[in-house]
Amino acid sequence: MAKTDLPILEQRRIEASIIKPIYDEMVEQLGKEQATDILGKAVIKDAIAQGQAYAETQEQPTTLASFHALLPQWTAGGALEIEMVEEGEEKMAYNVTRCRYSEMYKAMGMGDIGHLLSCNRDGSFCTGYNPNIKLERSQTIMKGASHCDFRFRWEEDK
Repeated sequence: MAKTDLPILEQRRIEASIIKPIYDEMVEQLGKEQATDILGKAVIKDAIAQGQAYAETQEQPTTLASFHALLPQWTAGGALEIEMVEEGEEKMAYNVTRCRYSEMYKAMGMGDIGHLLSCNRDGSFCTGYNPNIKLERSQTIMKGASHCDFRFRWEEDK
């Protein structure tokens, strides 16, 4: 997986249009549980690889600050509406109050797997970008919550 210069919402729209017929065929042949398991694992692997690709483009060591500097690519075009809660060298926290990713997947008839295609990527992308960046999130709009609570922290290897 290479770094993309597209707004991530557009990248996910392209990916979803390719994934939908493949996923539908997997469900038909393998059943929903196995198809969902395969898709989830594949997306996690891809997100780690994408995080690594983004890290390789950085001229300086990857940090929580350099990770945070990538956020505009995910929010481009109003894809996410965010309320910042905390910004620092070792912690960053924000709430997403509107998620056009969720809206897009629902409009494409993929609302039931949108969490696999986007939400599933968030922590895995961090692992690829720099495993010292940890994400905790207890809820998402994709799963019906009023907001997504992103809580990132820098945790040195032990």
